[in-house]
Amino acid sequence: MKIEKLMTKNVITVELDDSLRLVKKTFDNASFHHILVVEKGVLYGVISDRDLLKTISPNIDTPREKAQDTATLNKKVHQVMSRRPICAKAEQDIFAAIAIINKHNISCLPIVNEKNQPIGILTWRDILTEIEKITIERNKVKHNAHEPIFLYLRVHIGRTF
Repeated sequence: MKIEKLMTKNVITVELDDSLRLVKKTFDNASFHHILVVEKGVLYGVISDRDLLKTISPNIDTPREKAQDTATLNKKVHQVMSRRPICAKAEQDIFAAIAIINKHNISCLPIVNEKNQPIGILTWRDILTEIEKITIERNKVKHNAHEPIFLYLRVHIGRTF
């Protein structure tokens, strides 16, 4: 199975000099945890909701919020983002992506084209969702209940673990 089958294709991006205020607003209105950072369409980094929360004041959006707390939202994305993210190509095998995610202990994998422009993003959640779908499908058909799931996945995804 190729990465392009599982990756999220509609990626949200911000630019290097965008403020954390924009990033916070984006995360507040979204159900994802990573935003790709680009400049002129080329990928330069990733910012996660955790990166944001570690940087801004915990008093934001609380009754204790003061001007100095709000000022933390004026920082720029390039000051907080993870630089030079590890990436993959859409045509790579999903098991290569799993190996990259595990080896580098990352939770998202930007998918880029030959010009290093983001065309998707793959997260561990995307992978687990696919495993869940396969497991549900597996349970709809007759199978050996004692067959380990990895053997079933090998047959249906096409590669051994």
